[in-house]
Amino acid sequence: MKKLLYITKIGVAALAVVCSSCEKQLDQLPLSNTIVANDGKGTAGSSITDAAKAEAAISACYGVFRNSAATYYVMDYFLVGDGQSDNSYAGADNPSWFEVDEFRMQSTNERASINWGFLYNHISTANSIIANVPKITDAALTATRKSQIVGEAKFMRARAYFDLIRIYGDVPLVVDELPTITPDNLEEIYPQLYPRRTPVSEVYTQIIKDLNEAATTVPANGPNKMTVTPGVVYTLLAKVYATQKPVNWSLVKENCDKVIALGYSLVPSFESLWDGAHENSSEAIFELNFDGWETGGNWGSDMFYGTGWKKFNTPSNDLVKAYDDEGDAVRKASTIHFMDVTGKWNDKYWSNSYARFPFAAKMRNTSGSQNIIMYRLADVLLLKAEALNESGDTEGARALVNQIRQRVSLGPTPATNQSSMRLAIEKERRLELAFEGHRWFDLVRTDRAIPVMKAVKDGAGNNLNYPISENKLLWPVPQSEMDKNSQLTQNTGY
Repeated sequence: MKKLLYITKIGVAALAVVCSSCEKQLDQLPLSNTIVANDGKGTAGSSITDAAKAEAAISACYGVFRNSAATYYVMDYFLVGDGQSDNSYAGADNPSWFEVDEFRMQSTNERASINWGFLYNHISTANSIIANVPKITDAALTATRKSQIVGEAKFMRARAYFDLIRIYGDVPLVVDELPTITPDNLEEIYPQLYPRRTPVSEVYTQIIKDLNEAATTVPANGPNKMTVTPGVVYTLLAKVYATQKPVNWSLVKENCDKVIALGYSLVPSFESLWDGAHENSSEAIFELNFDGWETGGNWGSDMFYGTGWKKFNTPSNDLVKAYDDEGDAVRKASTIHFMDVTGKWNDKYWSNSYARFPFAAKMRNTSGSQNIIMYRLADVLLLKAEALNESGDTEGARALVNQIRQRVSLGPTPATNQSSMRLAIEKERRLELAFEGHRWFDLVRTDRAIPVMKAVKDGAGNNLNYPISENKLLWPVPQSEMDKNSQLTQNTGY
């Protein structure tokens, strides 16, 4: 009875998961996030019954990127991908991020709990669409549009699960809505409400299944780049195959080639990707569009850029040195801006440089209207170069790396063999994609995180001695989730 009372209490609070963007929905919810409706009947998504409600539901699913899970997608994703890598320090004044940055996380870390919740929120929203849209009989919803909506939701579910397993490892795999919860079926449904962690290999199987089904059904294009199209799906598939062990490099290349064949092209100027005047460009594959505060503004820019207060993701001495060592003035100028913060705050990593303090600058418009490029062609080209090199075609890889370097006025890569090309591609991805949320995941998937992070030095050349180990490559399962679900187990080392 205590179980039933708990579920009933949280049910009313989470009813609007599909057709509105409610914040912090998973603070109290079991992982399935499938809840009894106000009248005691149906599931959270059972209100999706006609064409208009289906469109509202998929709009809400896109809206999660900008509203109910915006803390993850406009801020935390970049701290996860860059802040715990050698690209930046945590910055600002949040103890939870200091723990991430310095590999001191505990299971009670606030960010571990928050981001687990945000990602499952997105999954729940997608699950409701996938479960209910196929049932709609409204003639206004054509079969084609119905398939598109389901395909778009499957992409978003796959993307959220991909981040979950990269951050936490094994996670509960929840893909179904549950029937109405009653005293009679509670014992049957309870294991599904509070599931065990699913092995990463099985989650990958679901991710790939979702993406393969989405690739043939999503819209060919949209009003802007914030539409899940085949190019978006193939990009994620390439990333998934490059991360899944053992890596199937032929499938990485195959999906990169599918993206390239769709006609994306590098913009001539690297700076135009970030200046706000060339958004939804020919290079962008998937881009979160922000118009301003009235429609869910991009407040993430203000978290990384500006001198009003100490910002997050402070560029590291190591990254600045990497640009300087390469003579990469073009990308450095677009990626890092230096400003005078004398008298404003202290910083242990840049203690003697307050007149020239660095800021991550790819999101620099703090009016709330700057878009976020999640996937772009340069990333795909370098991923294809990696696939070619790992398959023995070092010359093919060289051509792609040089294409990227040529845009920023750098000469050909000096790499001469597979091993040196491997490091050249790693470096090129770092300098090209810094502060786009890729670096940490690149280091982990290539088994380079530990040696790279153990070698990081401060501005004076002293080793920072990060206490990184194999156990620290994953975050802990949040203690708050373990307290709610006794079936969960903790990652080794926490």
